[in-house]
Amino acid sequence: MCEGRSIIIAGIDHFVLTVRSVEDSCAFYQRVLGLERLDEPNRPTALLFGSQKINLHEVGRTFEPKARAPTPGSGDFCLVAARPLAEICASLEANGVAIEVGPVERTGARGTMMSVYFRDPDGNLVEVSKYTE
Repeated sequence: MCEGRSIIIAGIDHFVLTVRSVEDSCAFYQRVLGLERLDEPNRPTALLFGSQKINLHEVGRTFEPKARAPTPGSGDFCLVAARPLAEICASLEANGVAIEVGPVERTGARGTMMSVYFRDPDGNLVEVSKYTE
């Protein structure tokens, strides 16, 4: 932590992924990770999990404001699993998703965790982790 400064951020509400196809991305995240799709008029399609969400911007149909150079496949993020990592691995295998790395030990924001890494349909690197007790 920076000396002499207090933390002013409490957590992450959402992040945005630019995707080639909202339909393909939603199908993948719903099928593989059990995320819930939310469509609302004049808003990006969202994938809900816990108290967070991922907003999806389709190439050529993004919402303002947005990243300076939104590009499919440039995401690299970690999601915390609500279930045992073995169940996540089984879901990946059942859905034909190759695990690139893991399970491996990593250090997350709250301590030691076990992680698996894989790619979504756009090539984003997805890490799913389970904190160790």
